[in-house]
Amino acid sequence: SSFDVAVVGAGIVGLAAARELIQRHPSLAFAVLEKEQEPAHHQSGHNSGVIHSGIYYTPGSLKAKLCVQGAALCYKYCDQKGIPYKQCGKLIVAVEQDEIPRLKALYERGLQNNVPGLKLIGAKEIQEKEPFCRGLMALDSPYTGIVDYKQVAQSYARDFQEAGGTILTDFEVTSMEMAKESSAESEDGLKYPVIVRNKK
Repeated sequence: SSFDVAVVGAGIVGLAAARELIQRHPSLAFAVLEKEQEPAHHQSGHNSGVIHSGIYYTPGSLKAKLCVQGAALCYKYCDQKGIPYKQCGKLIVAVEQDEIPRLKALYERGLQNNVPGLKLIGAKEIQEKEPFCRGLMALDSPYTGIVDYKQVAQSYARDFQEAGGTILTDFEVTSMEMAKESSAESEDGLKYPVIVRNKK
């Protein structure tokens, strides 16, 4: 088979990239190549499932910006697709006095990153939110959530296929080489001179 673009790996990153590319370039022929028999078989289906709010990254950094935007987009996508999630929030707890300045610094960092809903709470509020937790002060991050990212990845795969993309499973890429010259030119005028081989 011949495709204009092939993405190697049907984990959540590969599927998200392929989904975005096919939406931007619908005239091209896309494939996702996966060595396992299903998408999201490895890390994408076996992670903690946290939707991070963006507290920890350096203010002004691309990671901070993308984490905050990505959380909002993740919730929106799950709502659109009917994927269950829980916006359960998170407490970052100081149990010793010398941890309080670091907690306050995290709070300031989160504010600079535009993380929604952040607040510092005392011992009584900690117990109200989590009866089995003890602490002097906590940073309450209500925007943090959890989701099954395997379901998200599988939804990305469906979006990609519905847009005309092809997912080839049980297809392990064993070699790649640059072709001397591309024999075909895509509708957008670009050439993709790469040959991909698998074990079969």
